[in-house]
Amino acid sequence: MTVLDAVLLGLLQALGEFLPISSSAHLVLLPFFRGQAYQGVAFDVLLHLATLLAVLLYFAKDWWELLHKGLTHPRSPQGRTLWGLALATLPAAVAGLCLKGWAETTLRHPLVIAACLMIFAVLLWAADRRASAQGTATVGLKALLLIGCAQALALVPGVSRSGITITAALLLGLSRSQSARISFLLSAPIIAGAAVLELGQLGWADLTAPLVWGFLSAFIGALGVIGGLMKYIKTHNFNVFVAYRLLLGLVILGWYWHLH
Repeated sequence: MTVLDAVLLGLLQALGEFLPISSSAHLVLLPFFRGQAYQGVAFDVLLHLATLLAVLLYFAKDWWELLHKGLTHPRSPQGRTLWGLALATLPAAVAGLCLKGWAETTLRHPLVIAACLMIFAVLLWAADRRASAQGTATVGLKALLLIGCAQALALVPGVSRSGITITAALLLGLSRSQSARISFLLSAPIIAGAAVLELGQLGWADLTAPLVWGFLSAFIGALGVIGGLMKYIKTHNFNVFVAYRLLLGLVILGWYWHLH
């Protein structure tokens, strides 16, 4: 892997992790389109770790309030949100542990990715049409758990973790801004858990120049993407991402049939 390859993958991770277009799909598709070998799950996890640091930094004030008030006053709104986020992480964590091998092989097929990109694009479009202008005053435990269950589907490349959690939040009556914020906050514990599992398999010899540049590009790119999306959805819907997913799915199908 060259430094350029790593930087491109890092930028794709930054875009795909927080935009509802599936980062895992793009990390699989780039080498597929370029005729290269897949870079490996461990490298992908390090890119996810970079975006984790970005979301922690961007929402540092939110996390401080959640942890400080949540741990000292468990029954406060912050406390309920904190423990709700922890509980909502469990479905995806269990699914990841049980289906890890399958997710790294069978589910990474281009046809699976294309189908998921298009199917869940339609679901996002339908949910976005029902988006509430104001949203709900608070996000309850039941709603967080349902969003967490939806997040487990993102184990399949093409579903998009941010896309499916935003879709679920919109269907539950949250506004676009609320849905994006919950999606971003919910990304932190699941990415951290995946990183802990994978980082144990890496040694100092794995810290090559491409990996470092990929990490930096993912981190810097993610900070820009988070801020940009939060501003964008204040005045726009998700239609542009729906259209992109549908188009990409068709391109994958055409490319695959051309090769076979």
